Amino acid sequence: MSATGRPERECRSAPHEGIPAGRPATLSGWLAYLETLHPKAIAMGLERVRAVAARLGSELHCPVITVAGTNGKGSTCAMLASVLRCGGYRVGLYTSPHLLRYNERMRLDGRAVDDDALVAAFNAVEDARLGTDPVQPLTQFEFGTLAALWLFARAAPDAVILEVGLGGRLDAVNIVDADVAVVTTVDLDHLDYLGPTRESIGREKAGVFRAGRPAVCGDAAPPATLVEHAREIGAPLLQIGRDYGYVVEGTQWQYHGPGGRRFGLAFPALRGAYQLANAATVLATLGLLGDRLPLPAAALRDGLLAVELPGRFQVLPGRPTLVLDVGHNPQAARALAAALGTMGYHPRSLAVFGMLADKDIAGVVAALQRRIDRWHVATLPGPRGASAATLHAALVAAGVAAQAIHEFDDVAAALAAAQGEADEADRIIVFGSFLTVAGALVALRRGIPD
Repeated sequence: MSATGRPERECRSAPHEGIPAGRPATLSGWLAYLETLHPKAIAMGLERVRAVAARLGSELHCPVITVAGTNGKGSTCAMLASVLRCGGYRVGLYTSPHLLRYNERMRLDGRAVDDDALVAAFNAVEDARLGTDPVQPLTQFEFGTLAALWLFARAAPDAVILEVGLGGRLDAVNIVDADVAVVTTVDLDHLDYLGPTRESIGREKAGVFRAGRPAVCGDAAPPATLVEHAREIGAPLLQIGRDYGYVVEGTQWQYHGPGGRRFGLAFPALRGAYQLANAATVLATLGLLGDRLPLPAAALRDGLLAVELPGRFQVLPGRPTLVLDVGHNPQAARALAAALGTMGYHPRSLAVFGMLADKDIAGVVAALQRRIDRWHVATLPGPRGASAATLHAALVAAGVAAQAIHEFDDVAAALAAAQGEADEADRIIVFGSFLTVAGALVALRRGIPD
């Protein structure tokens, strides 16, 4: 039974049930098909998604939390889901991108949905898209978002958490009116889509706010455009440092804000001092929903201690120390640099570094170059992947000595070289992209190197 007394429903379907002829019968087949459906990987706008959603019948009858932001979205979503689950609630969680399997993007009660459920959801979305008056093709992200909403509507969880993919105002997730909308941080990223300044980006992210519904901002100095938009539409905005916050007390911390004061809190299981701001934002958000999703103090404590999220300043056991971080913009790189500075002494730090070519490579290098002694740069796959030569050139331009840089065709080769070179007391930092961390995880699982 769920926390509200409703019987639990599994997010599953019979294999290949009712699949029309000519359509993919497997998840891999669907994902390959979706990559060809729209000519662009990213196509901003809500018209197509709304048109299909209206036919799909995927209304959610539970509290919905939407989370936008430049950095911290994934951590915030993971903590929200963990605390709610520890409070006895069934939670639907939609995030992106994934590290190893597409199924990671859609979770029900902590478990990734299975292949058959996704195939059924994709068929339902395609039925609605084609209909009697076909809608223009959807991007893979739009298709996936609609599939997640369909799955959650059928499973009837107690709460749903939706992570924005890009921006906010024109992101497919924004077809849902959130009960509480969260913006974690605002910084420069995706400039081609969101504009060249924090002000333009802040306005796009504020597009997830709704009139008369509370909004939470975990950025201590949010752009004026974000604050102004909340005021213009009448969305009560709570800001960290003004309406809620936290204080570190030795090995514990305390929170103040919606839901009251909480003392003697344990640090979140996710590493990095910056996670306290995310945790405080989580408590503020849940405090605003306290009348609909009441939580005992134990759920807050246990949820923060139990949260897991691979690739966010993740330190793997063993020697040499291996750190994985998906940070891929200057703000995330600065946070990673600060977190590295809190670790114990290591004689040398070796980087396994790969980025997408459309990211601010120079900005990331500038944030981390003082923390790295040797660079193992890797070409990332796909048309957006930056070549090792491009990364090499950016490092040299930043003043890194050429003899400290080594080029590799892929992440696995770069990791193997770094581990072969590192002494037991050294540390290896794998960072720059989800693809970089995913490549390292795959290599480690295959035993490369041993």
